[in-house]
Amino acid sequence: MAEQGNSEREAQRARAALLRIYRSPEPFSRRVLGRPLRPYQLAPARAIIDSVLHGRGLTIAVMMARQAGKNETAAHVEAYLLNRFRRRGGTLVKAAPTFDPQVRNSVRRLQGLWRHRALGPLRPDGPSGLICGRARAQFLSASPRANVVGATADILLEADEAQDIDEARWNKAFRPMAASTNATTVLWGTAWTADTLLANTIRRLDALAARDGRRRVFRTPWQQVAEVLPAYGRYVRGEIERLGEEHPLILTQYALRELRQSGGMFPEAVQSMMRGTHPPCDGPEPGHAYAMLIDVAGEAEDRLEGELLRTREPRRDATAVTLVEVLRHVGDLQQYRVCARHHWLGRPHHELYGALISLVERWQPYQVVVDATGVGAGLASFLRGQLGARVTPFLFTAKSKSDLGWDFLAICRSGRFRDHLQDGSAAQRQFWREVAAADYAVGKGPNRLIRWGVADPTVHDDLLISAALCALLDREERRPPIPSLIIEAPEEGW
Repeated sequence: MAEQGNSEREAQRARAALLRIYRSPEPFSRRVLGRPLRPYQLAPARAIIDSVLHGRGLTIAVMMARQAGKNETAAHVEAYLLNRFRRRGGTLVKAAPTFDPQVRNSVRRLQGLWRHRALGPLRPDGPSGLICGRARAQFLSASPRANVVGATADILLEADEAQDIDEARWNKAFRPMAASTNATTVLWGTAWTADTLLANTIRRLDALAARDGRRRVFRTPWQQVAEVLPAYGRYVRGEIERLGEEHPLILTQYALRELRQSGGMFPEAVQSMMRGTHPPCDGPEPGHAYAMLIDVAGEAEDRLEGELLRTREPRRDATAVTLVEVLRHVGDLQQYRVCARHHWLGRPHHELYGALISLVERWQPYQVVVDATGVGAGLASFLRGQLGARVTPFLFTAKSKSDLGWDFLAICRSGRFRDHLQDGSAAQRQFWREVAAADYAVGKGPNRLIRWGVADPTVHDDLLISAALCALLDREERRPPIPSLIIEAPEEGW
């Protein structure tokens, strides 16, 4: 029994020594956690801890490029503060846009970091809490449906992915948690649009810094990370080559620049990159690979078709087909060159099926992508039954269409979608009319959806949607079955 008591006293003395020695985040991360922070991570960590320990009650915003270690920095700060307040006690509150996976991930990340024997046990506290001595970390969902009333943050209040948290929800449910204690508040995230909680907070903090000279905003774009991690820089440059420098993912997640909330989807600079120099094709050429992209519309209830039906029902959609040649591009990506277009207005689906099969027999595409939403489901099923694995059905939802829009925009911005030269056809004129009329609106919330297309129902976007389906070919593991021409990047437009 005496030996056990001596052992416990030695352990207590060791822990007390650690608490006296590691009074700043840098040696704590390096010597206690065994995972030193990088310089750009240490700067915000020091500012946060300084504000907490000296009772400054600052609000601090931290923006780091994707995969630069933002969540790791937050976990180090949380581990340090829980260890520091283990005897005094207190609560650290962290909000995330969703419970699963974001809240769960925050809990697991802190648990995974907490490995040093001198830190003592980190015990679970309910489904989303952790306890170290008398100090507690509480992780909460900021979803509108979550009940978070009653929590108090007297050590630290955090918002993870703050750009995805509704500002009114934050101000009503979370900000009061730090009011009675004047606790330090930290918003972590990346850029999105100018109307987010994080963007509005950063503007206020920058204005405060201009008056008193105290830094409250820490921005780390990808170039700053690349100076420390050259491999990271090579990865991001590859993403820029793949997606284009102005792609929303590159702008917000890596360059930390805000998106416009709405606007034209294909500005003139992008349209110029979509215009190719190759002629239209009358038919397939030996040794080339083709894909067929189909957007399906409903059939007319009477026998009217084409322009007669359009005159009577200008809002009616058409079934549109885009045939593209698939070529190998720089960096082993694929390029899509439009060969031909077809569209039918009001055509009965049994006749459409025959026309589509005739096109397949003529062009022998290695892949057929078809809209399988609503009225397209039956036609897609028939094609799948006839052509087998060559057919890729695509179901339009809010998320899948948003993803398709991001992906197609990346292809266009990187010069990998090219239309043929002007041939005077009605289908090509209609396609470019749709491109010019297309716009987008960025949604709020953690899903980061965009709504895109042509708002004017008399213009339509059938041919545009058909062309955009080429983005699914980028995702397919199946590649063109024959070698394709290697297209080098042109000097202009890149």
